[in-house]
Amino acid sequence: MKQIYHLSVLFLILLGVIASGCMGVENQTGQSQYKEAISYDSVDDGGNYAMEGSMEESPRGAGELSTERKTITTVDISIEVDDAQATVETIAKAARDADGYVSSSSVYDSYYDSNSAKQGYITVRVPESDYPQFIEELGNLGKVTSKSESGRDVTEEYIDVTARLENLERQETRLFEILNMSETVEEVLSVEKELERVRGEIDSLTGRLNYLNERIDFSTINVHVTEPRPITRSWGLRDAVSESVNGFISMVNALIVMVGYILPLVILLVIFGGAGIAVRRRMRR
Repeated sequence: MKQIYHLSVLFLILLGVIASGCMGVENQTGQSQYKEAISYDSVDDGGNYAMEGSMEESPRGAGELSTERKTITTVDISIEVDDAQATVETIAKAARDADGYVSSSSVYDSYYDSNSAKQGYITVRVPESDYPQFIEELGNLGKVTSKSESGRDVTEEYIDVTARLENLERQETRLFEILNMSETVEEVLSVEKELERVRGEIDSLTGRLNYLNERIDFSTINVHVTEPRPITRSWGLRDAVSESVNGFISMVNALIVMVGYILPLVILLVIFGGAGIAVRRRMRR
């Protein structure tokens, strides 16, 4: 009788892992027990169980999750300032003061003719609720030359990841219950293998959800800082000298080309002229 009971439990385990219910089973002392029916729907060639069914407590659907919109905000802004290095440091400090942080920053020299001016890039992340005020403070640091703002709606992905994560956590709990019910080494190994797979999916979805929460809670602000382009005044003398040198070089080039055309004619005239003079001398003799 006990062997038949064990075979029945194993058969139910093979029908699905999520479907559950309460089955009344009376023991020999007349006391009743309730066990949740957890089953697998199929077994593959490797002995792994495929899970299906529903929990006694139905998973919370996507429609029951918070309907608050989840958006990722990104702002790109360019500012012209007198001192790029000092401005980048000021922006970094302002981000930290706003409970944000600096993602990346750099300052370098840009060359205009023989003069140079510094430029800088800095990417900061500040709390979503504080970023409008932070953008306003950036405008006070210098002249805003360009600004763009974009928001990516990730509400659907957020709800989907949350629902899948909750469902997997319920599956993991159920698998631990099945593991406690297992009596043979094969059953234990099969359930542990399924637990490992479910735990891997839980870790992956947890990482994705943490990433979405971080990007949603903190707006990304990319700031391009530039210094004014240096203005050099030479009162026209440098331009005049440059033009005269260019004109002289052009004239020399033209003379060389002209000599190349005329030289063969000069040589021919000399040859024919010398021959004509020699003929005339002979005729006179």
